[in-house]
Amino acid sequence: MSITTHEPQIRTHRVALVVYDDVTLLDVSGPLEVLHQANRDGRLYAPVLVSPHGGEVTTSSGPTLAGTVAAADAGPFDTVLVAGADHLVERVPDELLAAVGGLADRAERVASVCTGAFVLATLGVLDGRRATTHWRHAQALARRYPAVEVEPDALHIKDGKYVTSAGISAGIDLTLALVETDHGADVAREIARELVVFMQRPGGQSQFSTAMATPPVRTDPLRAVTATVVADPAADHSLSALAAYAALSPRHLTRLFQSELHTTPGRWVERVRLDRAQQLLLDGHSITTAARLSGLGSDETLRRAFARHLNTTPTNYLRRFRATG
Repeated sequence: MSITTHEPQIRTHRVALVVYDDVTLLDVSGPLEVLHQANRDGRLYAPVLVSPHGGEVTTSSGPTLAGTVAAADAGPFDTVLVAGADHLVERVPDELLAAVGGLADRAERVASVCTGAFVLATLGVLDGRRATTHWRHAQALARRYPAVEVEPDALHIKDGKYVTSAGISAGIDLTLALVETDHGADVAREIARELVVFMQRPGGQSQFSTAMATPPVRTDPLRAVTATVVADPAADHSLSALAAYAALSPRHLTRLFQSELHTTPGRWVERVRLDRAQQLLLDGHSITTAARLSGLGSDETLRRAFARHLNTTPTNYLRRFRATG
C-alpha cells in the first residue's frame, strides 16, 4: 500500500486596492509591487484594483490605471487597502465612502496609505482607535476627527483590524508588515531585499528624523558639523569638540546654530541622539544599551530626553509601537 502525502495548501489572500481619480500613484504601485514580489514563490495574494465605478482611473501624476473593478461587483476581500490623495484632506467623495464602506464591512483587515485614513475616519471606523497619516496632514486629521487618537510620528499603526500608514512610500512599509503578519518575517525580508528597500522600517519609527527636518544650512563649517553628528551620534560632540572640528570659537559656533537652526548645539545633538535611541529600542536593544550606543549615556539621561522631546518614557514608547511592526 502506498501512502501519498500532500503539502499544506496556502489560501490565496484576496486584496482590494481602492483607487479613484487623482489617487497618488505610489500609494497604489508601492503596495502592489510588494504583493507581486510575494507571489514569486506561489500565489499568496490576489490583488485587485477596485474603484467606485470601475473602468479607467486617472492618477494625480497623469498615468491611467485601466481595468479597475466596480466596488459593487468586486465581491468579498480578505484585505481592503485604501490609497490616498491630496483632495481627501478637504473632502471625501460620497461615492468613495460608499465603495470603501461596503468593502470594509466584509473584510478581515482594512488598511490605508497616507490620506486614505481620512476615508476610514469619515466612515467612523477609527473612532476610539490609534491611527496615523502623512505628517503634513496629521493635525488636520486630529482636528476634524477628535475621536481618533492620531499618532503623527509613526510609519504605520495597527489597532484592531484597521491599519493606517504615513505618506507615500510608507505604503511599502505597511504592506511589508502585512506580509510579515500573514507569512512571517523571512518572507517579508526577502521581498524587502528584492525591492532594495530598508529591511522593514518598524511601524513606530519616526516619519522624519532630526536630520531630515533640519533646514539646509548655508555655512560650510555648520554643514560639516551637523553631518559629523548625524554620522556618529555617540561620539564626543561637546561644544568644545564641535568648535574645534569646525575651527571656530564655541561662541561663534553657537551663534551659527542659533541663526540658522534656531537652537543650541547641545539641544540639536541631543535630538539627533534621541532619534538614534528610538531606532535602537525598536530594533530590540535594552534601554541601557540604547542610551550608550546613541551617545545619551545613561538610562536617566535617556528618560529625560524622552520626556523633554516626546512627552513619554522609553517604556511607554515601546509599548505603543513595538506591536505596530
